[in-house]
Amino acid sequence: MESKSPRDDDGHGTHTATTAAGSAVSGASLLGYASGIARGMATEARVAVYKVCWLGGCFSSDILAAMEKAVADGVNVMSMSIGGGLSDYNRDTVAIGAFRAAAQGILVSCSAGNGGPSPGSLSNVAPWIITVGAGTLDRDFPAYVTLGNVEKPLSDSLVPLVYAGNVSNSTSSSLCMTGTLPPAQVAGKIVICDRGGNSRVQKGSVVKDSGGLGMILANTELYGEELVADAHLLPTAAMGLRTADAIKNYAFLDPKPMATIASGGTKLGVKPSPVVAAFSSRGPNVVTPEVLKPDLIAPGVNILAGWTGAAGPTGLTNDRRRVEFNIISGTSMSCPHVSGLAALVKAAHQDWSPAAIKSALMTTAYATYKNGENMLDVATGKPATPFDYGAGHVDPVAALDPGLVYDATVNDYISFFCALNYSASDIKQITGKDFTCDSSKKYSLGDLNYPSFSVPLQTASGKEGGAVVKSTVKYTRTLTNVGAPAVYKVSMASQTTSVKMLVEPESLSFAKEYEKKSYTVTFTATSMPSGTSSFAHLEWSDGKHVVGSPIAFSWT
Repeated sequence: MESKSPRDDDGHGTHTATTAAGSAVSGASLLGYASGIARGMATEARVAVYKVCWLGGCFSSDILAAMEKAVADGVNVMSMSIGGGLSDYNRDTVAIGAFRAAAQGILVSCSAGNGGPSPGSLSNVAPWIITVGAGTLDRDFPAYVTLGNVEKPLSDSLVPLVYAGNVSNSTSSSLCMTGTLPPAQVAGKIVICDRGGNSRVQKGSVVKDSGGLGMILANTELYGEELVADAHLLPTAAMGLRTADAIKNYAFLDPKPMATIASGGTKLGVKPSPVVAAFSSRGPNVVTPEVLKPDLIAPGVNILAGWTGAAGPTGLTNDRRRVEFNIISGTSMSCPHVSGLAALVKAAHQDWSPAAIKSALMTTAYATYKNGENMLDVATGKPATPFDYGAGHVDPVAALDPGLVYDATVNDYISFFCALNYSASDIKQITGKDFTCDSSKKYSLGDLNYPSFSVPLQTASGKEGGAVVKSTVKYTRTLTNVGAPAVYKVSMASQTTSVKMLVEPESLSFAKEYEKKSYTVTFTATSMPSGTSSFAHLEWSDGKHVVGSPIAFSWT
């Protein structure tokens, strides 16, 4: 059934490619939602597309073959909205392919994964990859549910309401799984379905097939208040946990529960935004805790972009609708935003390395709103941390003029492998080069020239809370001036008093472009904090540029 060509039968590839580099198209919308001019990030860029995913899955051999072909074809940026497993870099095919690309001057941008909000749920964590999490836009598609217990209901539009868990003896009927909804119980009604078990749009299809008129998609504890839009097959309102519980309560207690669903169209200017998406995979980095991941976040919730003509907007086989644009969510959507922005930075600075471009995107990212408040995490409703957003939310204009960058070469990554105690054969597996680590040299993971800091600290064994910990870690970094001559001064802010930070020197003077200057940061843990992690921030500024780095401390 599948096209044996790069033609997209699924929609995912069209959506990601148009996000990265689609031309401006006026009058774009999904069935009237999010109408306006749609455009990709790098509208003048050329796109090469390599098909690696089939109905049977995405095979490592296909992914690597495509990466090798892309290198041979001379691409500047690779955008990979593909998740992977977690393994050491010498056994991680995407990491190996990405390393070979980076060695040829090609930046590789990958999705962080949709395993959030569980800690340590990231994929694609190699330090030569830019790992992209997902945040929201300031745009929403509200839906309203009116219940029959209001003072003056629009009685003619109210229809009976039923909770799917009460219509049959099936243990999974509350989830609206296929075959669990008897038509006699749901026909002509709005059905409340719990999330989980099958796809959100599949639930609507099951309700529709059983004669239901509408669906209320109820978040459970696992999904909290996170709402994502879908092109449902019947009128549907998705509800956060609190509202969903209130609606269920009404349906249980009222002898004749009634409801109606109305669309609120497209709403702009939503605040606060961005917030970190609950599904966005989180740190810490379980492969190398000394490298902070994700690197940053970009828009990944309810993103409008191009769609294939071979499938409907839900992707369900019974969805006969055909659309030119679709609204979907995932770190697959945030990744191509960053890929396209990386192409813009590359176009402006053609001699910059992939590491320099990545540094520019990271050190200019933001983690606070205009009012100074910290960015929020929709999973908790509380402030997010660098384990959620990395350096912050990408800021395209600022990234074009970062002032200073943290550059890195193939040799820096080889020293990183030596610090991981990789053998010569491990290193050859990744790099294709013969290299043996110098046994007389002390290699340190803290010396990888990364734009962020992750500092695992040891605790006094067997002691908790307030135990004095003698743990000192020193990290070295080198900054390259990519702006005018300037003097940069350092400043730091920390959430914790448990770790003292010392930067030497405290100012760096750059006389010319591409001049390099190094500094060290000494982290000394003086006491055990209340939690297992804490965060700080370091920045260099010349009064015009701010070169920011998040710092994550974790106690083991």
